[in-house]
Amino acid sequence: MTSEPVGPEPTPLTSAQQEELLSTGELSIVGRVIDSSNGTYVVEVTDGDTYTWAIYKPQSGERPLWDFDPGLYKRERAAYVLSEALGWSLVPPTMVRADAPLGVGSLQWYIECDPSMHYFNLLRHAPDTHDALRRMAVFDMVGNNTDRKGGHVLQSADGHVWGIDHGLCFAAEYKLRTVIWDFAGEAVPDDVLDDLAPLADEVPAELADLLDVREVRALRRRVQRLLDSRMLPLDTTGYAYPWPLI
Repeated sequence: MTSEPVGPEPTPLTSAQQEELLSTGELSIVGRVIDSSNGTYVVEVTDGDTYTWAIYKPQSGERPLWDFDPGLYKRERAAYVLSEALGWSLVPPTMVRADAPLGVGSLQWYIECDPSMHYFNLLRHAPDTHDALRRMAVFDMVGNNTDRKGGHVLQSADGHVWGIDHGLCFAAEYKLRTVIWDFAGEAVPDDVLDDLAPLADEVPAELADLLDVREVRALRRRVQRLLDSRMLPLDTTGYAYPWPLI
């Protein structure tokens, strides 16, 4: 027996068209993601006959944190801006909407996927995804991701690997927590380093606007360390993992 697909069939749009739809489409809440630690909603985004589902994370649904200021939705957008600046397309299109139903928040394109094909199963059963997973390890190191669970790695029907849930990234203090340690100690490919190199000197203006000055400086330092070492970092503590792992 085959299961019915979850959500609508994706509309074939370019990333620019997806951004436009997320930015200007009419929004209606479909339901709440009940296993999320913060208020997270599935919304339908429509513009005439064009529509998609999206993941909406309003600031009003954020739990207070001691180590991150309110406004985690900005970090969701910042991760997309960073991914696009690098040309890596690791993060689904993510926009900020001030006119959303529950107030300002992030709106991210919904990725149709098989939820069982998370990081651990991709690592084990889909070796053709390993280059993308290595690149995601670099992305998380640069973005200082404190919450890369296995379930935050998705594969869409076309085989593309995506990373989601970036609200806990970009802290000035180094606090990388990720499940992607299987490539630790490996050399970072030259083309990946070439993509990163400009960030050691300057980050895109929008990325700088979404973060504070200390966080921007720390991001540039992390890039420079990676350019100097030319290898993925090792976890020497044994504690640099999120919980739960999936």
